[in-house]
Amino acid sequence: MQQEHSPIIDTVKNVMPSVVSITIAKSIKAIEKDIPPDMVPFLPLDKNHHLRVPKEMLNAHGMIKVGGGSGFLVSSDGIVVTNKHVVVDPRAEYTAVIDDGKHYTVEVLARDPIEDVAIVKLHSVSGSDALELPAVPLGDSHDIVLGQEVLAIGNALGLFKNTVSRGIISGLARAIQANADNDPRQPLQELRGLIQTDAAINPGNSGGPLVNLHGHAIGINAAIVYGAQNLSFAIPINAVKRDLKDLKIHGRIRRPLLGLRYVMIDEPLQRRLDLPVSEGALVFGSMPHAQAVIPESPAAKADVRERDIIVECDGQKITSDYTIQDALEEKEVGDTIHFTILRKKKTLKKKLVLTERK
Repeated sequence: MQQEHSPIIDTVKNVMPSVVSITIAKSIKAIEKDIPPDMVPFLPLDKNHHLRVPKEMLNAHGMIKVGGGSGFLVSSDGIVVTNKHVVVDPRAEYTAVIDDGKHYTVEVLARDPIEDVAIVKLHSVSGSDALELPAVPLGDSHDIVLGQEVLAIGNALGLFKNTVSRGIISGLARAIQANADNDPRQPLQELRGLIQTDAAINPGNSGGPLVNLHGHAIGINAAIVYGAQNLSFAIPINAVKRDLKDLKIHGRIRRPLLGLRYVMIDEPLQRRLDLPVSEGALVFGSMPHAQAVIPESPAAKADVRERDIIVECDGQKITSDYTIQDALEEKEVGDTIHFTILRKKKTLKKKLVLTERK
C-alpha cells in the first residue's frame, strides 16, 4: 500500500515529537482547601472527615489528577513553553509526557506577569538531565498573513493526546476577554494582539503550538469562545521569544510597568462624563479603593494625574484599536515613552521611563 504524502502530514510528523502533554495533580489536602464550605456536606468523606478517594484515582505519589494542558519543546535540553494558567497553581504537581510515552517532572522557571505564557523545564524521572529532545523551530508572528494555513496540536480536553486540527488564519491583532480554559472560577483577563484561527482548539489544547506548514511555531493556543463557531485564539510567538530572551539574560521574565489605571473613552463615556474628546485613555481608578496612579511609579514621577486624558503615545493616537497596552507591547524595561495629555483645558507633554513590573 502506497503511503500518502502531503505538506500537512510531513508537518505533523516533524512537530508531533516536540509536543508535550502536561498533567496537573494535587494532594487530597490541597484539594480539600479549595472546596467551598457549602459543598462539604455533599462530598464523600471518611470517618476523619477527609475526602474518600478511590485508589485508582491516585498516582504513584498519592496525588489526584485535576486537569491537563499542553506545551511544546523549544530547546533540546527540555525547555518547554505553555500557557501560564496551565501551571499557575504552586500547590500542584506537574508531569509531562512526550510523544514517545516518556514521562518527565516539570519545573516552572518563569511566568509572564501579563501574557498567558509560562516557561518550564523537563527533568528526567531517573534524575539524569542529559536531555536531547526534539524542539519546534520558532517562526516570526510578524510574517503571518490572513488566509494562511495552520495546524493546532495539543492534548484536547485533557484526554486526547496529540490531537491535530487544521484551519487558516482568520484574523490578526484581536482583543478578547477570556477565562483561563473558559473556567468561570477564573477572573476575566483581557488578551490583546491575538491570532484568530478557525482551527479547532479545545480545553486541554492550551499551551500547544499553532504551526505553519513549514513546521514553525507561530503562536501558543490560548483561548476559545463558547457559543461561537470556528473561533479560536493564539498568543503570537514573538511574545514567547521575548520571554525566552529575558529568561536567558536576566533569569526571569521582565515586563515594563507604567503605573496607572485607565478606561478607554468612547462616545457614550464622553457624553456621560462630559469629556472633551471621544477617544483616548482616561486615567481613572475604576474599582473602589483602586488608585488611578500608583505611588512612586513612572506615571507618578511624571506627574500624571487622575482624570488626565492620554491622547497620544510616542506620537500615535490612542484609540480602541491602539491602546496603551498595545503601545507597551513593544517596549522594554528602561525604555522612554512620551505621552500627550489633556488636563482640563491644557495640553501637556509627559516623558516616562518604564520600570520593571514586580
